[in-house]
Amino acid sequence: MRSPFQHRSTLVRQLAAWQPVPDGADAPRQDVAERLGQWLNVADAIALRALHQALPAVKQRPRAPGVAVQAPAELQAELQRVRQALERAITRHDADLTEHEFAPVHQHVLDLQRHMEMRIDALRDHVRQTLSMISPRLAQLAALDASLQQLLGGREQHLLSTAPSFLKARFARVHKSAERAAETASDADVSAAAARAVAPTLTADLHALLRAELDLRLQPVHGMIEAYLQASQAKTASAPTAGAPVHQTAP
Repeated sequence: MRSPFQHRSTLVRQLAAWQPVPDGADAPRQDVAERLGQWLNVADAIALRALHQALPAVKQRPRAPGVAVQAPAELQAELQRVRQALERAITRHDADLTEHEFAPVHQHVLDLQRHMEMRIDALRDHVRQTLSMISPRLAQLAALDASLQQLLGGREQHLLSTAPSFLKARFARVHKSAERAAETASDADVSAAAARAVAPTLTADLHALLRAELDLRLQPVHGMIEAYLQASQAKTASAPTAGAPVHQTAP
């Protein structure tokens, strides 16, 4: 059977891959995407309906005299700079993965999550401010994104804060497998040898998790910039070419 979640994010696929296979051939395996998708209650649905009804009233913001609005390419370059800076932060200061104690790793992940949140929220707000001055439709998109962030942001942050628990379980399984592989050594040597052996694997897992989360957090920004780019291209395509003949209909 085909999974109903064919377009899951990289983060969801990563977390789902780390879940252990349940005991028994018929044991159900709970899909991470299904859990992450259970965000909206009745009150949220009512709020979304009200938002949808109010969107047509959103107007384009006037530009202050002398204020230049960034082009799509400039916003894309800014997005790339933020992405690269956060990717460097992910790999610059690694936690000590040769120890069994997970608390320092957990704190390391939480620190990076806060750093991502601050940088991306600032960029997201800047993109919304830019779109709100371009056209009524893009202003409505910016208003929609702001409302959705307010409505769903708390749930998103809560769920993202649980990602380290998946990593912790993954660490425990990797350490246990490595210790079984090194069980021919003395008890004192098994733990140390296993920790050294799995450190590269756990480092790769840590980086994969944080990069997947980075991609997820940047999706709304990427989507708004893409919408701006498409609107700009459509406007350019519909503009009359200089020197082209003007066809007039007979009166």
